[in-house]
Amino acid sequence: MSFTIQGRGISKGQGKGALLKSSESISFLSGVDPETGIIIEKGHPLEGKSITGKVLAFPYGKGSTVGSYVLYALKKNNKAPCAIINEEAETIIAVGAIISDIPMVDMPEENIYGIEDGTTVCVDGDSGLIFVD
Repeated sequence: MSFTIQGRGISKGQGKGALLKSSESISFLSGVDPETGIIIEKGHPLEGKSITGKVLAFPYGKGSTVGSYVLYALKKNNKAPCAIINEEAETIIAVGAIISDIPMVDMPEENIYGIEDGTTVCVDGDSGLIFVD
């Protein structure tokens, strides 16, 4: 069953991939390896999982402003998520997505956490729409 969720566009472009979600925030500085795209934060629900090519959904970012540059490094290393969905965008993740050309949407009107990991999702940062296949 396909459906669409309205959100707010933060970083322009479209990204389509398998959904990978976390109910906990993510720190890209020291929480994600920019060389591999793997979550390395100890005890994080996604520890050991790759974000490469995924539509990454999480509440919001945390940590240092250097996290924006880690997102940029992930993109340069071809290890970035193809899109990001946040409950509420904050500066670190928004800036990282924008400088890295990673489509980003926040404030989805529906609960994104009810969608199964691995479901194909397309994020349209221009319109703020999230298409779920």
